[in-house]
Amino acid sequence: MDFNLSPDEEAFRQEVRTFLAENLGEGERDMATIAGFQKKVREKRWVGFSWPKEYGGGGGSIMEQVILKEEMAKAKAPPLGTCFMGLAWVGPAIIEYGTPEQKKKFIPDILDGAYQWCTGYSEPASGSDLASLSCRCEREGDTYVVNGQKIWTSIAMWSNWIILLVRTQTEVKSKHDGITCLLVPMDTKGITVRPIKNMAGGAIFAEVFFDDVRVPVENRLGEEGQGWGVTVSALAHERSSIAEVHGLSRILDDVKDLARRCRKNGRPAAENAGIRRRIARAEMRIEAMRLNGLRFLTKQLRGEKLGSETSINKLHRAELEVELGELALEIQGSRGPLWQGSDVVPDDGRWQRYALSWPEVVIGGGTPNIQKNIIAERVLGLPKD
Repeated sequence: MDFNLSPDEEAFRQEVRTFLAENLGEGERDMATIAGFQKKVREKRWVGFSWPKEYGGGGGSIMEQVILKEEMAKAKAPPLGTCFMGLAWVGPAIIEYGTPEQKKKFIPDILDGAYQWCTGYSEPASGSDLASLSCRCEREGDTYVVNGQKIWTSIAMWSNWIILLVRTQTEVKSKHDGITCLLVPMDTKGITVRPIKNMAGGAIFAEVFFDDVRVPVENRLGEEGQGWGVTVSALAHERSSIAEVHGLSRILDDVKDLARRCRKNGRPAAENAGIRRRIARAEMRIEAMRLNGLRFLTKQLRGEKLGSETSINKLHRAELEVELGELALEIQGSRGPLWQGSDVVPDDGRWQRYALSWPEVVIGGGTPNIQKNIIAERVLGLPKD
């Protein structure tokens, strides 16, 4: 595939660069600067850039979206929009499966970042094998009644809405059948949220309990019993690796800088052969992700759907998140086990927090073992484990 840009695409890249230079600048950015930036990118319809214009998106091409994400990542700009899950998969799912009323109600608020969405998928006994979920849902006239539990629900504590998978049928031929997708306000009576603290002391995950939670049938997304198809379609929008590659490159650049500032055996850690090998290995894996991303982009430009091959980059990213955290602590030597608040800890404990926060990225969307099974079975054609 020829990735040389057309004159219009080159002009768009320059437009993005000029906009970033004028609205972000260098150095620290306060909240007012970031808020102003978000307002301006929304006005340019760069939030939801690839969404159809009739739904408030930018109607941009795939290549223009690549350009936009690349330039934003290089400039270390804030994310495009503030409603991450809404933009990543809830919005696209509503555009594809939602009723006209649902699109009118939800899409503008997602683009404006009016509130946050969380995802009610995983359960205590249904994580990697999501289709085995058992959160019960019974229909009573024009209302669904939900009972059950979800776990590892990101940002549930400050979300206004949850996209929720429930089981409306138990007598089914396949476990993928009988699952229904609901859009539920988090302040609905009967919903209880219990935060789960992580190793770094934060609490981005939560348990969510549903006790006779009543949801109007009009809040169902897609047909009853067809929620698995909605979910597969929604999560497919999460598998772009363009921004991930640039993000990992920035983290690796910071690790290199850390290695230049820290000393190992009386010399800069950046001169240690073992450290240099691990940095080089990480750099090669990030480059492999970039090249894989170009393969994915080629398929998209040809109008082909992305399949299970995107699990390759998901696996690379998961392993790199762990590897870079461990490498940053090793570079610090005896200071690695220390915590923030001490003047001897580099970067106020940034790397300690980073090394302990990997579950949010590594487990979310499927563990490394799950990704390996997907690659083995669906990409390499090996027998099912």
